Amino acid sequence: MAAPRGRFRAPRETPPGRHYPRRMTKWEYATVPLLVHATKQILDTWGEDGWELVQVVPGPNNPEQLVAYLKREKQA
Repeated sequence: MAAPRGRFRAPRETPPGRHYPRRMTKWEYATVPLLVHATKQILDTWGEDGWELVQVVPGPNNPEQLVAYLKREKQA
């Protein structure tokens, strides 16, 4: 069955040897100590500022202390 006329187009191909530059995303990072009794509040506050949680790991000096690693797109 043929596609309806005018609704679909064949994808445009890139001419051989021609490359279009893509913008590379640049990130900035933050490490934040987490207090067990205020973890949600701390992460919500950073999230409101555009930070995304990447990982939570035990602190280097005290395994019971948690550290959050956050990232956000760097502003130009």
